[in-house]
Amino acid sequence: MTIAKKAADGSPKVPEDGASAGGEPPALTPTEHVFAITEDQPLTLDSGGALAPVTIAYQTLGELNRDRSNAILVCHALTGDQYLAGKNPATGRPGWWETMVGPGKTLDTNRYFVICSNVLGGCMGTTGPKDIDPSTSEPFGLNFPVITIADMVRAQKRLIDSLSIEQLFCVTGGSMGGMQVLQWAANYPEAVYVAAPIATAARHSAQNIGFHEVGRQAIMADPDWHGGNYYAHKVVPKRGLAVARMAAHITYLSEAALQNKFDRNLQDRAEVSFGFDADFQVESYLRHQGSTFVDRFDANSYLYITRAMDYFDMAAEYGGVLANAFRTTSTEFCIVSFTSDWLYPTAENKAIVRALNAAAARVSFVEVESDKGHDAFLLDEPEMFTTLGGFLQAAAIRRGLA
Repeated sequence: MTIAKKAADGSPKVPEDGASAGGEPPALTPTEHVFAITEDQPLTLDSGGALAPVTIAYQTLGELNRDRSNAILVCHALTGDQYLAGKNPATGRPGWWETMVGPGKTLDTNRYFVICSNVLGGCMGTTGPKDIDPSTSEPFGLNFPVITIADMVRAQKRLIDSLSIEQLFCVTGGSMGGMQVLQWAANYPEAVYVAAPIATAARHSAQNIGFHEVGRQAIMADPDWHGGNYYAHKVVPKRGLAVARMAAHITYLSEAALQNKFDRNLQDRAEVSFGFDADFQVESYLRHQGSTFVDRFDANSYLYITRAMDYFDMAAEYGGVLANAFRTTSTEFCIVSFTSDWLYPTAENKAIVRALNAAAARVSFVEVESDKGHDAFLLDEPEMFTTLGGFLQAAAIRRGLA
């Protein structure tokens, strides 16, 4: 196996023959990269300001072919990061999309050059509120500018341009990642050959804004938050962030998934305690989800990224008509939803399909039968793999990548 190499400038090295170096398939071992947006070309933000310098941390798998036509950009969800495959150095656990990415898998790293960057405002190497504000030499905290999904995509476009990739073969992602996919297709239609938004929506619903607000208020109510300046106090608002994660995690599952996994089973006891310990397995599970989350995620990043999702409303950018966002697109779309996803239900995904139809865009749609809820896009769902695999294979043949 060969490991992807980097050129002298830090960008991925392109084999001269357009194939993998040595004729072997590239190793699954990801390559870590950092891209910098410098002060002489700051990143323009929707809020009206600009941000620089900006560091973007990203991971690549596979190798870029000679004509740079086999690149797939994967956009991660709210609590995701660039570590979609391989070992996550922060957790020691496998990457969050190893079911999808790797040699011979749907996003086949023997064929495609897969890129995933930590989003703007994140906390895994890309500039966010925990990083140093050059004007104060202290962490930004709440002085970090409020960002949008479009800002995240704008930063990603700068990264892709730095790799001299004129058109991505595919942009894909689930949940907030799907929002980024839609923004890519709307803002940079000539730069996206095919797009696969999964389990997403073109606007954040009032219900979802409400869930996010509960999480943000839990963080801000934690005494250790210190108005967002907990860095100076050398503490972390762990209790509030854990509660935010617990509340959000419930929305990622379905009632059937919770019932099948836990029912009303007690946790390590024969009878209830008549107290407030974790009597039930589901309580223990949620507490575990909260406690492990605080070790890898920054609380202020959670505030900023959830706010970016709340502000997402593509139709509002185009006179209230979603179809107008895609009037000039030549991108082909594959939309995937899941029957038990109540966070971004099938109806929201169908609204995207109808808008694409109204814009005369090429679009296919599949609703996958699953009882796993919103998190199904991260799990072993053979119908999803088959659907996206067939979609990408057909596109690869048209593009000459087969």
